[in-house]
This record gives sequence, C-alpha cells and structure tokens, in this order.
Amino acid sequence: MTDPFAAVPGAVFDGDLLSHLGSPAREQRELAAGRALAPLASRAVVTVTGPDRLSWLDSITSQALAGLAPGESTELLVLDPQGHVEHAAAVVDDGERTWLIVDRSRAGDLATWLTRMRFRLRVEVQDAADTHRVVGGTRDAVTPLRAAAVWHDPWPRVTAGGWGYAATDPHPGAERDWAEAIVDVAEYARIAAAGVDGSAPSIAGELAAEALRVAAWRPRSSREADGRALPHEADWLRTAVHLDKGCYRGQETVAKVHNLGHPPRRLVFLHLDGSDAVLPGPGSEVLQNGDVVGAVTSVARHHDEGPIALAYVKRTTPIDADLVVRAEDGDVAAAQEPIVPPDAGRTAAVPRLPRLSRRR
Repeated sequence: MTDPFAAVPGAVFDGDLLSHLGSPAREQRELAAGRALAPLASRAVVTVTGPDRLSWLDSITSQALAGLAPGESTELLVLDPQGHVEHAAAVVDDGERTWLIVDRSRAGDLATWLTRMRFRLRVEVQDAADTHRVVGGTRDAVTPLRAAAVWHDPWPRVTAGGWGYAATDPHPGAERDWAEAIVDVAEYARIAAAGVDGSAPSIAGELAAEALRVAAWRPRSSREADGRALPHEADWLRTAVHLDKGCYRGQETVAKVHNLGHPPRRLVFLHLDGSDAVLPGPGSEVLQNGDVVGAVTSVARHHDEGPIALAYVKRTTPIDADLVVRAEDGDVAAAQEPIVPPDAGRTAAVPRLPRLSRRR
C-alpha cells in the first residue's frame, strides 16, 4: 500500500519511513516550534480493552497502572526474568481502552506476548496496525487532530515512583514538548493531503523527530533496548518504572541494581566530530585508548548541536575520558556527557553538572 505522504513535495523515504522532505535541519526547527507534524511510520499501536485491563497491565509490567486516570500519559516496560528490557510502550487510557504506542518492529511480538498472558482475565489485546497510525509533534500541533487518543511524553520529569539518575541541571530534555497522536487511517490521509496542498502545519520527517529525541537523551526501545539493557543503564527509571509497586517479572533485578548502584553499563551522550559528512551507524564501536568500551545506539545530526549520538559504555569508563567511535570511513572523535553516572543508584551522591557547550 502506497504511503499517502509519498505525494508530499520533496518527500524522501528510507524503506517505508518518511525520512525527510529535503531539509532535515529546517524540519527540526519547525517541529520543535509547533509548526510541523511528523508522521511516524516507525511506530505502531496495540490496544487493550476489558474491565481488568489496567490492573492486569499493572501486574505484568514495570509501571503502576491500576489507578491510571483517563487521558493521563505514562510509560511501561516489559522486562525478562533477569530484568532486561524486552519492550517499551507509551501508555494512555481513554476510560474504555488502553492505547499502547510501540516501535513497529516489536508491536507484533508485544501483542503476542500480552495475548499469552491473559489467562482468565477480562481483557482483549489487538494489534491496530491496519486501522491506526501515529503522528508526532508539540502538544499544540497535535491538539487540532481528530485523534482517538493523545500521549504526552512525560520525559524527563521523574514520575511517581520513579528515580532520575542524570545529574545534569537543567536536563537537556526539560524544554522538549513532545506528544504523539493516535489517528485512524482516514485522518492520517487527510494530514498527508494537507501536506500536499501546503496547508499548515508543515510536514517533518523521522530524521527530525529522531534528532530532537537524541538531543533530549530520550531512550527508545528499538535503539536503547539492545537485548541486554537494564532500565537503570538508560535512566529509564525516570518515567517507566515504579519502584514501590508490587511484584512483576524482572522486579527483583530492578530493586537490586538500584539499591546497590552498579548497573554494568551507562548511557552517554556523544558530541561527534562534525568534519565527516557520513555519520557512524548504530552498533558502531566506542573506544577509549584503542580499547572497545561500548557501542553506539542512536545517531543524529542536530540543527544546533551538530552530529550527536547516544551510546552505552562500560560503567568503569571515566566520565571525562575522550572517546572515539569506529566508523566505516575511520575513527570519529567523540566528547562525552554522562547521562547515567558510574555509581547510579539509591544511595549515590552525585553533584549537579552543568551542560557542556555545544562543542568542546
């Protein structure tokens, strides 16, 4: 099926994702200012209905959801028995249905797992890939849309029961205004048609949305959940974990790592040398003095900060170490900003750190 945004002037696709419309930097500015919308084909929607839906989701995920009010936005993680992140989902309930926004590459697996976990409870799980789409932008930008539900990203606020590890003040995501509207396919096509005829707001590609996310240090399941990630390593306890709720799969590891304060790895923000036109890709090795200490998870070119990335490094990597990223065309120098400190945990005494300047 042809994407309706393919007809928007200047549209460039990466596979079936709208990558950009000719000017990713301008699109970032428009998106951040609330003058653009980003169709997010990389996202998918899973719905849960039934009177037991919230208490059931509460019992099997990291978030306290039993008392979630209609219209309230939050986030959950599905962990394996060892506490590693398997799935992350944005969550909003409309009083009758719980809407989960997930990365499209994992939506089918999540829907299948939830269906298997129903047992005799009064819940129904549905993959809404055929009926609904996701559109991102600021709160004001998505408000006029005819949306089934709207999720307002709580990041980087520390939500009830959560814990923030990042010591930078102010947090780089503090001014990020981000929401994702769940619309049906007819509304999705209407937004595309408005982009074709030049109606406001304008359209931005996924490169713009990703750059704003990376600059805000915001983890994403298809990037930072690399198969062995613990929530602590990406500062995900901030919005997606309730430390005082009842037992759930992986909860013992969450409590143990938080109380001891020694996650094996830590997420860092990297300012990359911008002299190269080609950026290193996700999975590129991160080195210190020639030794591999980690790997890149997300890469973007920001309209203000230039080439940037998120990467996991070993917990013992010094926070002031100069790093390099190994790319196909050669090593790229990288200055790091710690997101998660080496001793992150309940008892850590971490000084508040100012933001680094745009470039070192």
